[in-house]
Amino acid sequence: MPKRTRFTTWRPLATAAAAALTATLLTPAAAGAAPRESLPVHSYENAVREAVWVDTGLDEDRDGRADRVAVDIVRPREPARQGRKVPVIMDASPYYSCCGRGNESQKKTYDANGGIVGMPLFYDNYFVPRGYAVVGVDLAGTNRSDGCVDVGGRSDVQSAKAVVDWLNGRGRAYTTRTGTERAEATWTNGRTGMIGKSWDGTIANGVAATGVEGLETIVPIAAISSWYDYYFTQGAPLYDSGPDWLSNYVESPQARARCAAVQRELVDGAPRTGDRTPLWTERDYVRAAEKVRASVFLVHGMQDLNVRMQHVGPWWDALGENGVERKIWLSQTGHVDPFDFRRAEWVDTLHRWFDHELLGYDNGIDREPVADIERRPDQWVTSATWPPRGTRTATLRPAEGAEAGVGTLGLRRGRGTETVTDDPRLSETDWAARVDTPTPDKAGFVTGPLTRDLRLSGSSRVTVTAAPSTPTAHLSAVLVDLGPDTVRDYADAGEGITTLAERTCWGASTAGDSSCFKETRARTADVGFTVVSRGWADLGTHADSGRGEPLTPGKRYTITLDLAATDHVVPEGHRLALIVAGTDRGLIDPPADTPTLTLDLARTSARVPFVGGTAAFARATAGTHAEARDAVLDGVDRPGATAHRVPGEAR
Repeated sequence: MPKRTRFTTWRPLATAAAAALTATLLTPAAAGAAPRESLPVHSYENAVREAVWVDTGLDEDRDGRADRVAVDIVRPREPARQGRKVPVIMDASPYYSCCGRGNESQKKTYDANGGIVGMPLFYDNYFVPRGYAVVGVDLAGTNRSDGCVDVGGRSDVQSAKAVVDWLNGRGRAYTTRTGTERAEATWTNGRTGMIGKSWDGTIANGVAATGVEGLETIVPIAAISSWYDYYFTQGAPLYDSGPDWLSNYVESPQARARCAAVQRELVDGAPRTGDRTPLWTERDYVRAAEKVRASVFLVHGMQDLNVRMQHVGPWWDALGENGVERKIWLSQTGHVDPFDFRRAEWVDTLHRWFDHELLGYDNGIDREPVADIERRPDQWVTSATWPPRGTRTATLRPAEGAEAGVGTLGLRRGRGTETVTDDPRLSETDWAARVDTPTPDKAGFVTGPLTRDLRLSGSSRVTVTAAPSTPTAHLSAVLVDLGPDTVRDYADAGEGITTLAERTCWGASTAGDSSCFKETRARTADVGFTVVSRGWADLGTHADSGRGEPLTPGKRYTITLDLAATDHVVPEGHRLALIVAGTDRGLIDPPADTPTLTLDLARTSARVPFVGGTAAFARATAGTHAEARDAVLDGVDRPGATAHRVPGEAR
């Protein structure tokens, strides 16, 4: 698909609309100039609040009639009176009644007649006065919607896509859940932006991957791009349950009573073997990236151990290969919304993004750096592109050291072997803390102290050749920055933030819907090492990442582990380590056996993207030598405490 120029081609189409909005959205002094910012000139208190039920065209609950999804709408009253149409900001979620949204777990609230009173989050408070409609969609099978939750499949995605179609005059909606009175979206121009964190953002990804017309932009926050990769990583299970458990967790009581067939399909289609099946193919949005027509503003925590960074690299790359306009924020947090780690900058940036994408305002956001990256707590840098220009892959080689399991990492091919005995009681933090000490549970390979900063940016791959002692074996590979630092404490319950009692307000309020939210601050930890990137695999998938097989004890197998994308600077004086081990406690489940793995170092390597490539690594390690050390290093707590089975839980 050729590179598109959606920013420049849309501006002429926006000219008439922008002119029509000028009198309302600009101050008198600015009248006559092209608008660059939507202003809060509409009444939030007097906004239209209504509900419709959109026909999805599916009958997932098998009751003989098409499923309808509930759509709660808050929109400014004044434009409709003046014959003007407004764009839409939409959040489609399964959490509006079961679990809540945001740091304060807000749920939708209604009056005695079922009319929407409180819409979670700040979007309606802030954007409705600025001339946007805000729409909250209950995914099929949740809250007030018909149908069944199918965890990222056809029903979930169609729940939201059908609403985009209706907003653009292609679908049907009704004023009640079971009635026949039709509802028309005459108040909107159909230009829709989807936003949401975790499952909500995942649905935005899925709808964009249908190529639906009218979806102009999506803002997926900590979102899934392939549901297989939420439950497995190259055959290794991440959780002790499948999508059927998650479906049951969020479904309404009515849906649970009538969705047994869908539940059975989820069980049968997602075997705990880790094999890829048609169910997972349907829920892989990366493979459909060529259909995406919307721009994408992606936000993710580089230490998110719920929806992990494995969901960023393939999606980001696929979008770029297909000419999609992109922007990205990468924080040091875990599973946290940017409203809670960079609030003022987030609201301002999101405002300008929607003004540009949905109103067509030439405010310059498309000419700003593509990436914002949190380098230290509350300290951000930008990159014109991401990964930066000049980023190239270097092949790093592990080699034996003076003691077993404590080796070196460099550019020359090593020889010999190392052995690792799986210990499911230990995690990446245990391995890194004792990287300089021989222990049977891991093999660590370390550079000497760097003579200059070294920046990793993008996704790494680690190829391991190993002979297992048992028919089953799991592998973990982690890249670690060894050196003192202050980082966000992503292993704490707040995943890098502390919630305060004070509140700040972002938009207008009513008695039933406040725009004031609790402030937060960074929760930090002083550490002696930082895990930079991680990857895991079932060695049984060595021949086919989509299907495992029993291993022959003593036979050598070669497998490549995909490590998560990241952006991290290893400072001068720090060391870079590659650790290879078995089960990473709290992040993958152990295999059926407890294997010992014999690593062939000559056939083991790591391909790591550095800004400056191999030459940068060579310069940073020139003249350095790995040093023998025996200190135990401090890190964050073991990551298992923040591993979740529910995308969207916690922060």
